Amino acid sequence: MILVGVFDNFFKTEIAGGVLSSVIVVFIICILAIIVGIQARRQDPLKKPKGLLLLAEIGVSYFNKMVKDLVGDGFDWLGGYIFCVSIYLFIAFIFGLTGLPSPVGNLAVPLSLGLCTFVLIHATSVKYTKGKYFKRYVDPFPFFLPVNLISMWSPLLSLSLRLFGNATAGGVLLSLVYSFMSGLGDGVITAANETLHVGAFIAPVVTPLLHAYFDLFSGLIQTLVFISLSIILIGSEKPEELE
Repeated sequence: MILVGVFDNFFKTEIAGGVLSSVIVVFIICILAIIVGIQARRQDPLKKPKGLLLLAEIGVSYFNKMVKDLVGDGFDWLGGYIFCVSIYLFIAFIFGLTGLPSPVGNLAVPLSLGLCTFVLIHATSVKYTKGKYFKRYVDPFPFFLPVNLISMWSPLLSLSLRLFGNATAGGVLLSLVYSFMSGLGDGVITAANETLHVGAFIAPVVTPLLHAYFDLFSGLIQTLVFISLSIILIGSEKPEELE
């Protein structure tokens, strides 16, 4: 009876649109990853790869080089994380073109991505500093502990709110434009007592341009900014004497 009640409550629970969109994006990425994996197993090493496998190899090479150029050696593992985040973020931004809400418009999604980078920042610091990790919070003097504890969360807030703010701003602006277009769609009475549907002429010109900017261009820029900051913040935890 308890299990039946749990399942009933589960299916009656309303799921936020952004969370559902995020699940769909992850499902798409998983399907692509499976296809690439199958192609990689069947690929002849003496032949040049094609299709998704070629794109995957280009992506791996590009992000590994990007990590090395920004933070140097010692972070070979970071390229895979950045590659995955880049694919997810870009697809999440352009997902709004389907008419469904963008996952980035839900604060839980950018907060989760920021939390992943936040954990990697401190895990990298522990890896290199070992037991001296906690010393960072009392430098240069012990009474700086409260300030250092507060500043510790700044990367998480900065990365998360930047994504959420840009996605929300674009969504609000597009909603206002669509509301305006729907008002014009009611028609304007001309001097000849004829109804002129102005929105039908303006919407096909204005809305594609706005979607091209907020979903494609802005999505690409925000993805590059997020991964660049993540690489730099994680790489900055490597002590200078090890460079």
